[in-house]
Amino acid sequence: MKKLPNKKGYFGEFGGKFVPEVLIPALSELEEAYRRISKTTVFKRELSFLLKDFAGRPTPLYFAANLSKYAGAKVYLKREDMVHTGAHKLNNTLGQCLLAKHMGKKRVIAETGAGQHGVATAASCAKLGLECEVYMGEVDIERQKHNVLRMELFGARVVPVYAGQKTLKDAASEALRDWIANVNTTYYCLGSAIGPHPYPKIVREFQRVIGKEAKRQLLKAGISADCIIACVGGGSNSIGIFYDFLGNAKVKLIGVEAGGEGLNKRHCATLSKGRIGVLHGTKSYLLQTPDGQVSDVHSISAGLDYPGVGPEHSYLKESGRVKYAHAGDLEALEAFEFLSRKEGIIPAMESAHALAYLLKEKEKFRGKTVVICLSGRGDKDLGIYQENRGKRYGY
Repeated sequence: MKKLPNKKGYFGEFGGKFVPEVLIPALSELEEAYRRISKTTVFKRELSFLLKDFAGRPTPLYFAANLSKYAGAKVYLKREDMVHTGAHKLNNTLGQCLLAKHMGKKRVIAETGAGQHGVATAASCAKLGLECEVYMGEVDIERQKHNVLRMELFGARVVPVYAGQKTLKDAASEALRDWIANVNTTYYCLGSAIGPHPYPKIVREFQRVIGKEAKRQLLKAGISADCIIACVGGGSNSIGIFYDFLGNAKVKLIGVEAGGEGLNKRHCATLSKGRIGVLHGTKSYLLQTPDGQVSDVHSISAGLDYPGVGPEHSYLKESGRVKYAHAGDLEALEAFEFLSRKEGIIPAMESAHALAYLLKEKEKFRGKTVVICLSGRGDKDLGIYQENRGKRYGY
């Protein structure tokens, strides 16, 4: 695989900087600061300490014996649910907030859907002594009350967004507007591998710790993975675990999007049903109406409820290196329940989509060794499960 993005921030035809002129200097400042600061011994040492002693890395590569027996495969879970704050998001926020501190920025803003990026940003800011504001859609605030309280407890100000569908897309739009208005004093901590260059690269590099660890753990155990599966919304956990395996053609990589109510109804299967467009500063696949407007989307999972996807994923789809599939709301609910009852692990509803794909396609994996990125834990989704479990049983 080529080393991407290129100097202009493109992964093939995807990526780039599609932003107002006022943000170009800020993006250039960020690109130069990341290039310079992230390579220093001081930054590497500080981040290593935070990841180990604050975040709790490395996370286990756990053999799921009961799941394996059911699937007829050897299934390992990369346990990002065990990271402090409950998801992989902390890998990225610790890196970005530490970078912001080294850049001399005092205020950090973020967008969040499921709340995990907001919680991770708030925790990172609390640890590093930075002011924090998090934009969150009104709908997501209602279905993720637990995480809103956590953010506020960490000292963050949660800003409700009432525009559009009042979900992740709209929160990201408001965060970008804030950054435009306060670009000199504020660092925008973007939560996924989306947005204008250099964000997709920065987020990928901070999330690569997942794949690097998994690769070492497999090697140490003498295990050869046949397949790695991860859920895909914006795509940070998936690119994080995929990236260091891209060069090994023997390892099949599968990204699972949110199929929602079905691909002919409401969903978030951007790479399955989208067209190339521009959203939040990057050129990528995008769910659009026939006249080119951003589509209304739906997923039972707040973290996958996004009409776009990271540009590197669009490139990997076009290149054929990664296969992208989808799992629906009811399939995710089933997987959420299954792992809880069979392994004693409550997965995030996002991660349940990756599990759901394994469960429904288990014949394809019989006799194989499969690694699933368990991107987060499901405590935050118990309300969603309670509200929707009747649909699972038809009542």
